Amino acid sequence: MPSGHLQFNDLWYDWPKGRNVNLIQKQLGKLLYDVEWNNGTSFYYTLADNGECQIMDFGVGIPRMDFLDGAEYLGVQETHGFLCNVWEKVDFIWYYEDIATQRPVRWDFYDGISTQVMTYEVGAVLEDSQVQAPAYCFNQTTNQDQQPKKPWTTNSSKRRETF
Repeated sequence: MPSGHLQFNDLWYDWPKGRNVNLIQKQLGKLLYDVEWNNGTSFYYTLADNGECQIMDFGVGIPRMDFLDGAEYLGVQETHGFLCNVWEKVDFIWYYEDIATQRPVRWDFYDGISTQVMTYEVGAVLEDSQVQAPAYCFNQTTNQDQQPKKPWTTNSSKRRETF
């Protein structure tokens, strides 16, 4: 990240349930839940004492499994010891896929954020109870945000990635 701050993301993509969950732990910070729904609504909340919640309506749902359709293939590139196919999609994301396993290795975003995939588990899911937004999230209104959300891809409709 451009700021130099460290964070650990645990991503759970669940197409059948229409949700994408990012568990974001910033260094020495609170655990942030980022639950994105296929209807365009995203809940950002913490469960610590004095929990916080922000609801955003992005107007688009979670990325489709075929989000790379129409992306420009940039060729083969080595990154962190992996020989990767690389794609660019609308000057937003550069996606690196290990040629040998077809697993994601890295995503670079338009804003300078580079995400390195540490683990990748096809079929892993979170229980519904682990991602239910707390009651205090439903006592507020949603905000519109013009920033696009993070896309990704897989051949599976469910997966877990750890960055």
